Amino acid sequence: MESSLRAGVALYTAGDYHAAHEPWEEAWLDLPDGDDERLLHGLIQFTAAIHHARQRNWSGAVGLAAQAQTYLVPIPATHHGIDTEAVSVALRQLEADPERVEREAVPPLLYTGRPLTAADLGIDGITTAAAAVADEYDPYDAAIIESALDYAREEATGSQSKFIGLLATFVDDRNHRAIVYDRLRQHVERRQAKAEDVSGLFDWQVVTCLCRLGRRAASVPPQSILYSSMLFSVNAKRVKRR
Repeated sequence: MESSLRAGVALYTAGDYHAAHEPWEEAWLDLPDGDDERLLHGLIQFTAAIHHARQRNWSGAVGLAAQAQTYLVPIPATHHGIDTEAVSVALRQLEADPERVEREAVPPLLYTGRPLTAADLGIDGITTAAAAVADEYDPYDAAIIESALDYAREEATGSQSKFIGLLATFVDDRNHRAIVYDRLRQHVERRQAKAEDVSGLFDWQVVTCLCRLGRRAASVPPQSILYSSMLFSVNAKRVKRR
């Protein structure tokens, strides 16, 4: 749950209010009833209320803000690093005046007292947040992002961090996301082309080896082949007797 919670907070910080619910919802669906379930349920409703207000769906924002409070108010004032009391205050203000999002900044969502970015996350959080961004917006090729996620997971066990860094920036930098995606695409395509070159080289080496073996076999006199076959049969019988 913790990784999903942090990934959603990072998406909220980046301004992806609607996408933020995806990591939370995935974790929330598996939780039994309790404070953890209510926390994620309330945060899902909170970000949905913010999203609807920014879309000028005032009635939808008011209804969601009211529902979110029913989940967050009963749980501790701070739960899993989230200041639920501050979120509840923001929800009450949004319920009373949803148009305030057009006059002032969206209320922050803090984790242990500070905003989170993808750069603050572990590999699981980064890949979760990046996948949510890719799912949210059409321009991004899912196959490219999926390959980038796989390469980033490989890097997490080694010393490289190229894909990890690009994916974190892909999440955090909304203003330059298209540029970052293009760099990701280029690196993925280079990596795939390199893998294909290596595979092709291996295949060619196998073919070359088989051709050489074929030429050598063709140059062996038939009587030598017959003698080798007879010797093999005799040795096999001796092994059997033992």
